[in-house]
Amino acid sequence: MPDTRQEKHTISLLVNNRPGVLIRIALVFARRAYNLESVVVSPAQNPAFSRMNLVASGAPQTLHQIIKQLNKLVDVIHARDYSTVDTLQQELVLVKMTFEQSTRTEILQIAEHFKGESIDLTDETITFKVSGGSEKLDAMLSLLGKYGIVETVRSGKLIIVRGSGAT
Repeated sequence: MPDTRQEKHTISLLVNNRPGVLIRIALVFARRAYNLESVVVSPAQNPAFSRMNLVASGAPQTLHQIIKQLNKLVDVIHARDYSTVDTLQQELVLVKMTFEQSTRTEILQIAEHFKGESIDLTDETITFKVSGGSEKLDAMLSLLGKYGIVETVRSGKLIIVRGSGAT
């Protein structure tokens, strides 16, 4: 019986900063039935390169093949799975909520507990900015869910290797 487990993997790539690189990388994942759940692309220290941080889910035995294929692409300098490496990982979420005057204090207390910063306030809505690990953001959104979340916008994972090693 084939292994049908779906695991999440955090992958970081250093790539040439050229048009079309992202689509070629996405196609490698699609051909292997891996789902890209988040993609963050930013300039590297050297502007000729970009850093890509991907969170993808799929069968664990397929990931090794994907990494090998990625490393063979012309514009990929290197690709690595960081799921089991000691890294610093952060995400950012913007949360817009409606509120009643009677629940405003509770909402503010929950946001404060998670180190949320209010970035917009109107008579009917409040918008918070919160950063942290995935579990922290999931817990905050779960608690705030009962108060009327209007909209969320969430970045993908930003990762960097701890210590002096390069990502």
